[in-house]
Amino acid sequence: MDGDRRPKSHRLEGGEEVRVEVAEPVAKELQPEDIPLPIAYEDEHLLVVDKPAGIVVHPSPGHATGTLVHGLVGRTGGGHEDRPGIVHRLDRDTSGLLVVARTEEAYERLRELVRNRELERRYKALVRGRPRSWKGRIEAAIGRDRHDPTRHSLDTETPREAVTHFEVERLLERHALLDVRLETGRTHQIRVHLSEQRKTPLLADALYGRPPQDPELAAIAAELGRQALHAAVLGFVHPTSGETLRFDSPLPPDFARALSALRTL
Repeated sequence: MDGDRRPKSHRLEGGEEVRVEVAEPVAKELQPEDIPLPIAYEDEHLLVVDKPAGIVVHPSPGHATGTLVHGLVGRTGGGHEDRPGIVHRLDRDTSGLLVVARTEEAYERLRELVRNRELERRYKALVRGRPRSWKGRIEAAIGRDRHDPTRHSLDTETPREAVTHFEVERLLERHALLDVRLETGRTHQIRVHLSEQRKTPLLADALYGRPPQDPELAAIAAELGRQALHAAVLGFVHPTSGETLRFDSPLPPDFARALSALRTL
């Protein structure tokens, strides 16, 4: 509206330009699609997917097809009909492990683990800059950014508690590989906390980082083509058997190549 973000109760005075963005509708009936999805574990109650980068987890405006949910039609259940079995998510360009329910009972119990912060989620994060401490705890509320609806931020009108733990795994000349553990699971939490709180954005994060000025670094980031974040460890108590499960996913080739290339810079 004339370049402004006015409150919802704003009364028009005449002469303003009003622009309405209509979201693309999401198909109600999911159709199965042939999407290669590595499965780390599967039983009659749940499955653990090792999601490749570039795949959206569930349908949303702009992503009505081609999602992880479409690749698992008929194998999952519980929860919303447009995203059956989904109890937590990964960003489209984040790779790695997530658990998906196959029954309503498993869905409810897994959701309870998430709410109680009993789902172990550890990530590998390749960041620009050297952290000021070898390990730490970041506690800073996150919500939709006040000025940019595509971003989440500490500058928000809708703050929600967010806690992230990190430890330096490998220190390079101008970068670092971090082991990151989520205590909460807010949208873009790791990306926001590392960029805004620690001033160490993820390599090749186009939304929360900044374009590299160094030509060699720019080439490495361009080859990676997505934020350097990988969900490497997933652990939880099985919702039916009570068995403790823990899964590890190695760095995918694109991430490993970027890490190797940075050792020379």
